[in-house]
Amino acid sequence: MWPVSVKKLCAFCFCACAFVFLIMTFQVIEQLGQFEQNTLRQQGTHVQYPVIVWWSPLTGELGRLGECGHNRCFFTVNKSYHSHPQTKAFLFYGTDFSIESLPLPRHEQHQWALFHEESPKNNYKLFHEPLITLFNHTATFSRRSHLPLTTQHLEALSALSSQTHLLPLSYKNQLRRTLAPVAYVQSDCDPPSDRDVYIQELMKHIQVDSYGQCLHNKDLPPHLRDSTAMDDHDFYQILAQYKFILAFENAVCDDYITEKLWRPLKLGVVPVYYGAPNVRMWLPDNRSAVVVNPNEPPKKLAQYLKRLDENDGEYLKYLEWKQKREISNVNLVTELKERPWGVQDLGQDSFIDAFECMVCNRVWENTHRREKKLPSKVWRAEESHLTCPPPELFEFAVSPSSSLRQIWRASYEQSRREARALGLMLRRNTNFTVTQFWREVFTD
Repeated sequence: MWPVSVKKLCAFCFCACAFVFLIMTFQVIEQLGQFEQNTLRQQGTHVQYPVIVWWSPLTGELGRLGECGHNRCFFTVNKSYHSHPQTKAFLFYGTDFSIESLPLPRHEQHQWALFHEESPKNNYKLFHEPLITLFNHTATFSRRSHLPLTTQHLEALSALSSQTHLLPLSYKNQLRRTLAPVAYVQSDCDPPSDRDVYIQELMKHIQVDSYGQCLHNKDLPPHLRDSTAMDDHDFYQILAQYKFILAFENAVCDDYITEKLWRPLKLGVVPVYYGAPNVRMWLPDNRSAVVVNPNEPPKKLAQYLKRLDENDGEYLKYLEWKQKREISNVNLVTELKERPWGVQDLGQDSFIDAFECMVCNRVWENTHRREKKLPSKVWRAEESHLTCPPPELFEFAVSPSSSLRQIWRASYEQSRREARALGLMLRRNTNFTVTQFWREVFTD
């Protein structure tokens, strides 16, 4: 009897498991069917909305119905929508803009939009008139673009006026026994601005603690040596101890301002700034940074910084705005209050969201104009929307000499030829091969 009972029990368990498995299988099949129906329904729904294709896979979204105020657009990275009748615009990320893949032919209803907040060294050919003017809409670091991103690295006015990291000058003076008056932290060496050559010359006349890979002479703690630690609280504490921080951009362009300027201002350290020639348009106060004159020798700058280091009254004039929490620059205040995007703020759109919606809303604006029998509005980028002068090298003797710093001027001149060739080929509005492009580049 005992063996028979075991067999019956095993058979019962097997049947029960099989039954449960079948029920779960049917549920999964039903859910998959519902998912497929919902997907098809969504794909059918978006057809009534303008389709906007990210030709550069910046967002990675295969499909999203985005809301921009009262307007909706379908955003996707799926390039197969190139010939879809509802496709109205193509979005490009400047660093990924490549001649090897472009949405050609460009139909009459196709708008091209460029998002490029990066340094010119990432894609120099975009910085020339024949190419930048092929775009209809722009979001760049230039204040003249359709969606200016000049303050992209600044969270808010409160971040500047905050005294969280501000140290008493008396304490900084005590630290001068072991610390240099000036700090430098950079690991992107020998960029187009030629900053390392200038700073190497400066270091002959004033002590500089250099924590990065460039001109390195002082070590950070091990947990701060990775580039991801640049916003670490411990890193801020180290920098806040200094009187001056060398804030040298990797390129010299109007409005190209990065965290290199904002970080010392937030920490209560005086930035020694080299980069955007029009930086005074963006400083919180007219006397909040020492702005480098590239036409004067670094020795003169070193002498000035030494005078400030030795004279508390003169030095504190550069921090008076911080101590009073007064930001006097109306242009900066207005820009931060009126920009339609935020930085590290979940309550606001990101600048990518704002860029997408700018294009979406402009597409809808022309749709409504056509409904009213009005001519379509034409937007066109201008040369000033993304421009930089040719890179210039300082004439100081360099030891050892870097071959990289010689590349940038040649790269700029080469990019000018590439922009001319690409502009010609795009205006022909037919697909072309890479070989054809390079043949055009070297055609005089």
